[in-house]
Amino acid sequence: MSSTPGPDEYDYSDHIGMLMNHSKEETVSVDLHAGCREAACVIPVIFNVIIFLLGIIGNGAVIWIAGFKMKKSVNTTWYLSLALSDFIFCATLPFLISNIVTASWIFGLFMCKFTSFVMTLNMYSSIFILVLISVDRCITVKFPVWAQNQRTAKKASLVVVTAWFVSALLSIPSAKFRDIKNESSTVTCYSNYEHHHRTIVLMRFTFGFLIPFLTISTCYSILICKLRANQMTKSTKPFKIMTLLITTFFFCWLPFHIISIIEFGKSKDVPHDAVFHTAHQLSGTLASANSFINPFLYAFMAKDFKTKCYSFLSKIESAIDEETRSAFQRTSITNSVDNRLSTAV
Repeated sequence: MSSTPGPDEYDYSDHIGMLMNHSKEETVSVDLHAGCREAACVIPVIFNVIIFLLGIIGNGAVIWIAGFKMKKSVNTTWYLSLALSDFIFCATLPFLISNIVTASWIFGLFMCKFTSFVMTLNMYSSIFILVLISVDRCITVKFPVWAQNQRTAKKASLVVVTAWFVSALLSIPSAKFRDIKNESSTVTCYSNYEHHHRTIVLMRFTFGFLIPFLTISTCYSILICKLRANQMTKSTKPFKIMTLLITTFFFCWLPFHIISIIEFGKSKDVPHDAVFHTAHQLSGTLASANSFINPFLYAFMAKDFKTKCYSFLSKIESAIDEETRSAFQRTSITNSVDNRLSTAV
């Protein structure tokens, strides 16, 4: 049976991994149940596995260093919260990878709703935290005296909790409209937004992209102008990094939202073709890639964080090196004793 999600059955999780969802009415000329052998299936699986591995390792390192190895500060609060959001998202990817490979949802209704909620929560919380980082950097440069007196880790934690709370509220529809259905020998986890699809997409675009992107761009524009006016730096590296941050955010998320807006503009009577279905997959995978890019862009570029990271890695290397030398010494001693025993005999 060949099928693809209808206009009211897509959400964030559909785009980034749940590629085997079904529509009640529409069909597409791509056989999604033929097994995961075609490029349209294999490529998303490979990319999601890579995102999972790099995301777990990268965000896990940030959580360990920012949460346990560094003194608590405003910056480590941002890094830790961002890493937690991305880590939780990456931890749900095996469910979606399994769904792609088996073409069936085997984890029940609760996990169907929960994974969708977690993914949408990650989308909002991750973006909101990036906004907080941008605003914080802008305030620090624009109002250094005020920032020095008012910026505290406790206040930063309170702001982060608020951001997570708002993200959770905005993510409720993703769980509410999620459902499963049995269809022959397969079970489908899908989104049925009924008549609310347009509202959901516009809300997601407005709060999950447009407002954050405008805020981030404004903050970094102010920051760049301030740095140039005061000639606070002779290097162009800070400007390049800021441009990279904005460009990466824009590149990862814009295709996802464009496809979403185009999709709800299509008539329900018009079936989704293979090209449009592939565009959904690619845009979702690109958006999810932001979860493993974040640690490198927002944490590892920080000087104090890199120092701790290098120190942490150096300790691991020293421990391994010490263990290797110890094993070599034990082997040498054993061989020496064996040689002596052989000579004595």
